[in-house]
This record gives sequence, structure tokens and C-alpha cells, in this order.
Amino acid sequence: MSKENYFQKALSNFTFEVASDGAIRHLAGHGYTVPQISKKLNFPTPYERIQRIVWESMLDNRILLLEEPGNAGIHKKISYIQDRDSYGRTSFRQVIVREATLPEIHWTTYTYDPDTHGPLSDLLSAKYAANSEDAYASCDFGLRLLKDPAGFSDSLKVLEENQREYILGLPWVSSVVYHRLDLRMRTILVRLYENDLYQGCCYFGTTGEKVILN
Repeated sequence: MSKENYFQKALSNFTFEVASDGAIRHLAGHGYTVPQISKKLNFPTPYERIQRIVWESMLDNRILLLEEPGNAGIHKKISYIQDRDSYGRTSFRQVIVREATLPEIHWTTYTYDPDTHGPLSDLLSAKYAANSEDAYASCDFGLRLLKDPAGFSDSLKVLEENQREYILGLPWVSSVVYHRLDLRMRTILVRLYENDLYQGCCYFGTTGEKVILN
């Protein structure tokens, strides 16, 4: 292969990867699961690559945290904007929506009691309304997958198909991670908890509360 052809192939591969990654992040930001993204892409992309890009996007946007919430640090909220040129070609570019310094949080901790706090779904909805993006739940899905893949997959049968697809489509690491308590995760967590399939903690950064579920 000539140097010119090699360069053109490398450039083509790079362009494809940039377009692919941007499209994956764009779709993930709109709530698509990994399997849904795989079906929606107009160009062949390895499933494992989709998983990795979705996971990285969730980390970039702090939908997922690898460390317990409440640690001090600097956070850059990242978004991806779709552009279209005069020829109708689309591309994606990364923009920093905002940058903020995160303070250390000293948690007020208590254990959830339905008799005291009411239904879990109501509690989480109220806390999310007061805390929004600063609300998280611990997830040990990666550890459970590593220990008993078949058993973990079987336990998710209590969830709706789209919810199972979301959980099983992510490449969970073999440690506890923390997922933002958006509507989808609140619904999943409540369903698992009500079936004795979830134990963990919920963190509400604005109000400084850490709620233990066991």
C-alpha cells in the first residue's frame, strides 16, 4: 500500500471513528440504551465500542461516578452538539456546558423505613426534586455480574424489558459505582428493592443526606 493510500485509509478510519463516537454519545444523551443505539446507527460499529463510548459519556456527564459522591473536586459538564454542513454531512463537536467546583459533603445518614418515610418511590421522587443532578444511588451490578452472571441476569426478570436492556447493555466495572437517580434509575431501583434485589445507599448532595436501603 502506498503512503498516500495508507494516509487516506487512516484519515477515513479516523473520520469514521469521530462520527461514530459523536453519534453514540448523542443518542446516549437522549436516553437510548446500548442495544437501541446499535440498531439505530447507520454504519457498522462493534457492540463493545458502543458500550465503551456510552460508558465514557456517562462518566463525562457525571451520570456515573466511580467514587462515592461528596468528594471535593472540579467538574466539567460536557455536551455534544450535532452540526450539519452545506452538503448535508453531519458531525459532532464537544462543548463544555459549565464548570464547577464541587465541595466536600459531610453526610447526614439514616436508614430508610417505609413506616417513617413512606413509599420508596415517593421518597426518591421528592428527594430528586430537591437535589436533581446531585442525587445518586450505589450500584454493585458489576460485582454481581462477576460473581454470578446467570443469576444476576435472572434477577433482572422483575424489570421491564427496556430496563433490563439498559442495565445489561452497560459494561459495569467490578466495583461499586454510583448512578444518578434519574427517572429510569429510580424506577429500576424501586422495582429491585421491592423484590429484595437491591441493597445500597442513595446520596442527595444538595440536602446532604445519605439514605441506606437494606
